[in-house]
Amino acid sequence: MSRANDRIKKRLEKNPIVECNKIQNKYVPELMEMFAAVKDPRNQSYIKYDVKTMIAQIYFKGIAGIESMQEMTRVFNDENAAANIYSFIESKAQEMLPHGVTENEFLENLNPEELEKIQAEIVRTLIRRKTFNDARFLQQWIVIIDATELDESFVQKNEYYITRTYNRGTDNEFVKSHRSVLEAKIYFGNNLVCSIASEPIENSDEYLHQSDDAIKQDCEQKAFYRLAAKIKKLYPRLPIIIMADGLYVSEPVMKTILDYGWNYIIRYKEGSAKSIADEFRALPENEKVGSNIKYQNQIMYHDLDVNLIYFTEKKKEKTMEFAWITSIEITKKNAEKLANTGRLRWKIENQGFNRQKHWQGNLEHACSWDKTAQRNHYLIEQIADFVKQLYEYFYLEKNGIKKKQKNISSELLASFGRQLTIPEDTNIILNESALS
Repeated sequence: MSRANDRIKKRLEKNPIVECNKIQNKYVPELMEMFAAVKDPRNQSYIKYDVKTMIAQIYFKGIAGIESMQEMTRVFNDENAAANIYSFIESKAQEMLPHGVTENEFLENLNPEELEKIQAEIVRTLIRRKTFNDARFLQQWIVIIDATELDESFVQKNEYYITRTYNRGTDNEFVKSHRSVLEAKIYFGNNLVCSIASEPIENSDEYLHQSDDAIKQDCEQKAFYRLAAKIKKLYPRLPIIIMADGLYVSEPVMKTILDYGWNYIIRYKEGSAKSIADEFRALPENEKVGSNIKYQNQIMYHDLDVNLIYFTEKKKEKTMEFAWITSIEITKKNAEKLANTGRLRWKIENQGFNRQKHWQGNLEHACSWDKTAQRNHYLIEQIADFVKQLYEYFYLEKNGIKKKQKNISSELLASFGRQLTIPEDTNIILNESALS
């Protein structure tokens, strides 16, 4: 690398939030306009901050990895930080940004469907670009399904929290409450996963008004049917392969997936549907690819035919075996790629949840006790996290700038308070050839 290019790299690295904004402007150029178009639930006679400012501040809170609303209010009302954010969103600057309490009152009344529409439009925008087409498998987009617990405590923050009893029947029995979400993320390659839809796992209004014995609490499988219906409504013609863990080895789940015109690749563990493995082993001979893949098509499972593939991985002296059932016909040509695709499910855990919980903020922190506000916080966090993923890949990695995960958010946060004197710093798109 020449000394001139080295100087360019060092100069660009000085303002992380500027570079993050450039990446956002390139890949999701209409994001701020989408925020501005959200239907405002407030009485327009009494508002001080427009809807774009209200949503954008929470978005930048996610970009900066700020955990609490109190901390957001403190950090973003620094004179430079406030001025920069107003400049980033191209709105007339005011002396301060909205207080965290004001934001939560707004989010309590905002219809989450407004943010889900933005989420869907981001996905459609990226698909239309064709930049990420290589991430598809058999011309279909991989959608990874997984659930995560967002917070748990002895305090039930609202009545929709699910309760869990520990040490039942003992002298040490106690109850804790938690909220969870079932998430669907589309895989765009290069470790990029973008939320396309999510569904809270929570007590329903029906449950709340009846006895505990009348209706069971919500669970991951129940939430899946709601999530699948939502995905089909938002993306009616999108060719999808659903990827999930062994909990979804269920005839009703697989039928739902097939009825929507999708395919599935589901992690298989013999304890969840023993008959599948039994029939596989009863066959005199299985199809094989090399020494580490064996498979069989059309294994009967209730009223369905499923295809089963085993993949053996050897690392040093350790041997690990993985298995998946799939609706996709397995062939010698696609078996290896299908097995590699099956192993992608961990990406939603690492990229989708672990980074948000431990490296890029704290997804588990309840920024509000209100159910609707919590939902809106979560949706905006998913948008912010994906933009940060784009920044990490298309700016940091592409330009050879190495940072520890834990430092990315902290350096973005610090850059909000810098005095940015060059107007074009706030809105120009990164010239990717500058460092080539």
